[in-house]
Amino acid sequence: MSTLTRADFERSLAAGRIQPLYLLVGCEGYLRDAAARTVSDAALSGTLLREFNESSFSLLTDSAMAAVAAAEQLPMMSERRVVRIKDFAKLREADEEILIRYLQRPVDSTVVIFVADDLDKRKKLTKALLLNCAVVDFPACKDAEAKAWARKRLQELKTAADERVLTEIVRLVGTNLQTLSSELEKLASAAIETKRITIELVEELIDRSRELSNFDLGDQLVAGDRRRALETLHRLLADDVPPVMLLGLIAGNYHRLALAKELLKRGKRDEVYRLIYGPPAKRDAFMNTLQRSDATKIARGIQLIAAADLAIKSSLGGGGAKGANLQLELLVCELAG
Repeated sequence: MSTLTRADFERSLAAGRIQPLYLLVGCEGYLRDAAARTVSDAALSGTLLREFNESSFSLLTDSAMAAVAAAEQLPMMSERRVVRIKDFAKLREADEEILIRYLQRPVDSTVVIFVADDLDKRKKLTKALLLNCAVVDFPACKDAEAKAWARKRLQELKTAADERVLTEIVRLVGTNLQTLSSELEKLASAAIETKRITIELVEELIDRSRELSNFDLGDQLVAGDRRRALETLHRLLADDVPPVMLLGLIAGNYHRLALAKELLKRGKRDEVYRLIYGPPAKRDAFMNTLQRSDATKIARGIQLIAAADLAIKSSLGGGGAKGANLQLELLVCELAG
């Protein structure tokens, strides 16, 4: 049908121009999921029995036929009903055909929202989605966009921060908006009396070694962001994190990515989630990294890590901490190259 910018998408909903088919795609899950809620709110505005007119389906566990059957139902005491469909990347051909037939003849009184991290453009279903849906893209945020979003979010939290503080928050937290939102809420709560976040508060509350648990260093390496990966490495070394522990962090991330990539290839997304411990923000950060990673690059990275492991242990065996740090720097440069 058409590809909309996010601004055009928001204007069309505000003007009441609601399409029967939407495709919301991209790894920035916070904005993408918020957009899905906005579509639902617009479509069901004024509906008294919303719970009877709104359904969600994951095609990992639900059938395509059940999703389409819900879409073909008439709304109950409402002008429209809304059906959200996700996890449709690994469907059998017969199930794809069920969705394709619906895409070709959607029901006027139903708004169907397809949600995906990424698309395989070789598939018939993908081509049908791009042809028939209003498409809105949600790629990973850049630093400037994340900072602008953080500024707006702090206004909503009735808390202020200057440009230097905002820059430092984004540098430490990264650009995943779900994670950024959690950190901003924590900082705003700590600044409830002054209503202003200072650089000292950021340094106190945002753990500079948080990459040990939040995959940021691994994300920067896979993304090829050499500058930020080296900055992260140097911060961790300055915090006296042992080189062997850092190498274990990098190796663990790459082995986890390799296993998850294979599981995702087989359509076993639920098993991928079992590899990730912690809150939803941590899962989202890992899935974003996974979507951007390449299997060949991951395999090469594991080989480089094994070689660096031998070199670092040799350096430490000879009493050379500086040599171990240098090996880590070389490894980061190679992985992010």
